[in-house]
Amino acid sequence: MDERSGDSLPAVPFLPARILAFPCSVAAAFVLDSGNPCIHSEFPSCSPRERLACPVSLPRQLRTHQRRLAGVVAAIAAGATEARDILAAVTPGGGKSLLPVIAAARLMEANLVERVCWVVPRDSLRLQAEEAFADPAWRNALRHAISVRSADNAPDLYRGLQGYVTTYQGIAAAPALHLAALRQHRTLLVVDEMHHLPALAETDPVAAAEAAGEEEDQAGAWSRALLPLLECSAVRLLLSGTLERADGRGILWLPYRQGPRLRTREVDLDAPGWAVVGYSRAQALAERAVLPVTFGALDGEATWRDPEGTSVGPHRLAGYHPDETTRPALFTALRTGFAEALLREAFLAARALRARRRHERGLPPGASARGLGKLLVVAPDQMTARQYLALLRRWVPTGQAEESVGLATSDSGDAHQTLAAFRLRPEPSMLVTVAMAYEGLDAPEVAVVAALTHIRSRPWLEQMVARATRVDPHAGAYEAQRALVYHPDDPLFGRFRIRMETEQGTLAKRPRPRLTQHTLPLWLREQLPPGREGITPLESNALALRFDTLAPGPELALKRPELEEAQGEMLEAPSVAERRLRARVGEMVAAQAVEDEAMLQGPRAGVAGPGLYHRYNAILKRVLGGKARAQMSLLELEAAIGWLERNRLAGHQHLLANDPRYAWSARKRGEWRPPQGRAAQRMPSAPRRKHGA
Repeated sequence: MDERSGDSLPAVPFLPARILAFPCSVAAAFVLDSGNPCIHSEFPSCSPRERLACPVSLPRQLRTHQRRLAGVVAAIAAGATEARDILAAVTPGGGKSLLPVIAAARLMEANLVERVCWVVPRDSLRLQAEEAFADPAWRNALRHAISVRSADNAPDLYRGLQGYVTTYQGIAAAPALHLAALRQHRTLLVVDEMHHLPALAETDPVAAAEAAGEEEDQAGAWSRALLPLLECSAVRLLLSGTLERADGRGILWLPYRQGPRLRTREVDLDAPGWAVVGYSRAQALAERAVLPVTFGALDGEATWRDPEGTSVGPHRLAGYHPDETTRPALFTALRTGFAEALLREAFLAARALRARRRHERGLPPGASARGLGKLLVVAPDQMTARQYLALLRRWVPTGQAEESVGLATSDSGDAHQTLAAFRLRPEPSMLVTVAMAYEGLDAPEVAVVAALTHIRSRPWLEQMVARATRVDPHAGAYEAQRALVYHPDDPLFGRFRIRMETEQGTLAKRPRPRLTQHTLPLWLREQLPPGREGITPLESNALALRFDTLAPGPELALKRPELEEAQGEMLEAPSVAERRLRARVGEMVAAQAVEDEAMLQGPRAGVAGPGLYHRYNAILKRVLGGKARAQMSLLELEAAIGWLERNRLAGHQHLLANDPRYAWSARKRGEWRPPQGRAAQRMPSAPRRKHGA
């Protein structure tokens, strides 16, 4: 600990300007020394301002970017900087999920924020955000008791907790609901994968010029819904694995400056009012936070039929530069024999890896266990994905095909369950998908990727490659692990690899103006013939396979999570607890309904009917103040369970007496009495038929 006098702050090393930038002159950078990963105080004698900057050792070692963020937040908490915008440029898998926990713990301790709102791009990421705050090891290390829940667009987003997790789509569907929630409290707004949000004309003059005369797309609607939340939040933590978009547009809220080339802009990492934390691939490899990547590039040739019906080819996939045959050849290769050859190479590599690890552990052939390695197949479309699925299941023994190979596409009803099983269980060991594994698939066991996709944008491919570069705590030593990515050897993929090794990936390119068909006069468009069909793939085959290892990139590139012991048992995420308690309440209501139905014998048999369960639910709702189970907080759900353990719903039927929806059934459930003072009535006999009629 450095010497201090009075209220002076501890002297700690400054960071390079391109890594951490403050809007004003700050006496101390509040960044903890790399050999002393500390972020909490154990010195009650310190003043509040000093206590926020006093470090204490943690049981887990923080990565470089996590320590830097801790320093930034400490400076904000101590009032040493006016920065309220924090940009964490950590590429996929670099450990971004812990950053909101670090920021929220320190800012809430300093009473700068009261709530946390974490926005993610996909529904599958909401549970992972909850798990980050529920991790018992970090709760103890950071000494926080913050819990967040996965919220739908129902009233009371917080439900008595300190924060909630939602999606871009959820905010766009009900922007007023989320804006009202943020205005009620000083909020830390965390926006995950910020590059999904394009810049708006209201905040970016360049975006205004680019959007002139164009209709707003879905991503633009997300940006428009998020902008008021960004403006009213107390502190903003923006996370991204890449600082550029595939369409070349700028990113919402980020500062830009003139780029190195004409018609380009780059993110201004030294902008006033911003604190920027970066974590490069070189740093991640040095800290053994990510795995080295080996690319298996498979060359081939393809033949197709053009829209005029003429056979074209064969043309090679490989080349120094892309030309007019590159895209058609790639389209054909991914749907014909070349794709089967590449998929076979990836399958054999994954099978050999699993066999080797079984042998090292002494497991019998075919045994399933964590850490053996898995295969991820990324297909160009859903129909082709099903073809790949059939191929893989044909290569697997019949008894294991259904269990070992899974399919996760947006049109399959069990896609999220399949993804969860792929992440958390030994089987399935192979998964075929299109875009659902693009982001957020936290599956460290993925060791081999078959990149059978036609997409060649850098952000998309970086996310895909990152699925295999996570360090698997179940797979043994770091030196024995490596990511293997098989891909077509086309020049577009080669250009992506060069950019990963040489460029930071912070540019926004202004699109060139181009004439489109809607600029033609209507009378001329009516005279044009209809558009031709696309090309028809005919055949393709593989030629040669070569392997290359990806070199460490510049400051902002590809990353991976921590190499640490396997995660122990975690605390239950709030949304999981809510679902469990709601299900428990439903079971208890159903049990009482079944018991009461069984007791309704004799003259009252059948009076309750099949709607007794729903009537009991209505009684419980009135007993608990008119709030439905779906709107209850954790404490309210626990209180409902306690009430049901002590009371019978049948004894509170009077609560439905004045409800017209249940008036008839309430009368029918009244006390049964035998008929009194009624004469016995005989059914009239049928008239006799006359003879001869």
